[in-house]
Order: sequence, then structure tokens, then C-alpha cells
Amino acid sequence: MRVAPRPRNEEFRLQKLLSYDILDTAPEEPFERITRIVAETIQAPISAISLVDRDRLWMKSRTGIGAREIPRNLAFCADAILYDHVFVIEDATKDQRFSANPLVTGGPSLRFYAGAPLRTPDGFNLGTLCVLDRQPR
Repeated sequence: MRVAPRPRNEEFRLQKLLSYDILDTAPEEPFERITRIVAETIQAPISAISLVDRDRLWMKSRTGIGAREIPRNLAFCADAILYDHVFVIEDATKDQRFSANPLVTGGPSLRFYAGAPLRTPDGFNLGTLCVLDRQPR
């Protein structure tokens, strides 16, 4: 299995993430509204507000997918937090980094991903606002 890349500032990034005290909190309507609006606007079946923890991706809010968390090594968002721009995977089956990913090869058969980093004012990418689709885009 592929090992998810880690930012150079990973320990400081994790400290910042934990300082927000948001991991494992209950769903909240403002976050739920954001994911619904994004999914509708982009016309994507799946959207999420995701936070990249030490060994998992945890979703504060999600629409179109049941899992609340997945292992970090499977998460497209683990790569997206390495960038300061929208990270796009047009067709995961054709991308060497993700073509063997169980989320691509099995259920839910993900093909497309676009994630914008959730960046703190002091420059730490904690997670993403993302959309996913079962069709390439």
C-alpha cells in the first residue's frame, strides 16, 4: 500500500490541528450546509470538509458518502494538503499515485477528486474542502 506523503512541517501542522479542538466533534449545520452547497454547485455526488490527522482523514462534514473517517494512506486529501492551490485528480485510474487505491479499485469506485486546502492564517494546511465523483472529469 502507498504511504501518504507528509508535509515538511507535519509536527507543527498536527499541533495546530489539535489546537482547534474540532476532531471527533458532532456534526454542525453550518458545516453541513457548506458541503451541500459545494456538491450542488459543482454537481458532484460527494463533498466533504476533511481534516488530515496523524494516521487518518476525518470528515467534519460530508455528503454522498457514509464513512466519517478513512486511513490517511487512502486519502486523496493527504496529498492535497501539500499544495497551496486546488489539487485535482481527473481520473484516478490513470494516476500512478492512486490507481491501486482500494477506494478506486473497489467501492466506492472513485475517479475524480478536487480539493482546496483549508489553510490557517499562519500557513498550515489542515485539511480540504473537496468534491469527488465516480466519473472522470
